[in-house]
Amino acid sequence: MKRTVDLCWKTASWLSGMLVSASVLFLIGFLLWQGGHAVSPALFFGDTPWQDALLGRKPVFDGIWPAIVGTLSLVVLASLLAVPIGIAAGIYLSEYATARQRRWIGSLVDLLSATPSIVMGLFGFTLILLLRKTMFPGAQTGLMPAAACIALIVLPYLIATTQASLQGIPEESRLLGASLGLTKWQHIRHTLIPLSAKGILGGVVLAIGRAAEDTAVILLTGVMARAGMPRNLWDKFEALPFHVYYLAAEHRDAAELAQGFGTALVLLMVTTSLFGISYWIERRTAKRWEIG
Repeated sequence: MKRTVDLCWKTASWLSGMLVSASVLFLIGFLLWQGGHAVSPALFFGDTPWQDALLGRKPVFDGIWPAIVGTLSLVVLASLLAVPIGIAAGIYLSEYATARQRRWIGSLVDLLSATPSIVMGLFGFTLILLLRKTMFPGAQTGLMPAAACIALIVLPYLIATTQASLQGIPEESRLLGASLGLTKWQHIRHTLIPLSAKGILGGVVLAIGRAAEDTAVILLTGVMARAGMPRNLWDKFEALPFHVYYLAAEHRDAAELAQGFGTALVLLMVTTSLFGISYWIERRTAKRWEIG
């Protein structure tokens, strides 16, 4: 009987793994089939020569190059805002907070993680209106407000993974700092963070991926079709997820729909590249800390 149950569980696990792999392969194959032929220099730069587009000498009106720059800018800004705060909050919850503080703050973090992105976008939009009527008459939707709202969305991933990674360190490793006479912060800096680096950086990778794909938040906080390249942190911007949504909803012919699928394929490649870079940084950092 036990062998039969084990065999059933093993088969179910194997089928689940195969189902996930097949779904990913089907998605990639579908996008390649629908939009692969649309991926060309014209999709990226339209009628603008690519050298002039890359150097910013001429604007790009019919291509997705401004949306690629807008997406990368959004990811970088959101990461700069969220990563330090998220890791610091995770360290506090794991190492400094009392059980009661951990319970209360943990509940608020869970509530933040459960907030739908459209609600977060509405919050950002309302906050901008409030600031415009009170302290900052010039406040408007743009790249920085959108990045701040995205940062709020990815913050729970960073806090939870940092806290879980630190709390997963074995007790004997936690005694190392005291045995060497290190202060609390020295123990965290030189012992606990290096030991939990892989989990913390894994959370950073997840946060970056989440920041690149969200549409609902930026829809209300600054993204615009055909906005061009953002000239500063407060300017309107384009983004790949919104471009896909816009073309899927407003396409006028099959060519524009194919451009939407091509853009989705490019978004997938950009996200995969970001994951690859983050993974490389994670491996390099973890290796350096292991050696140190």
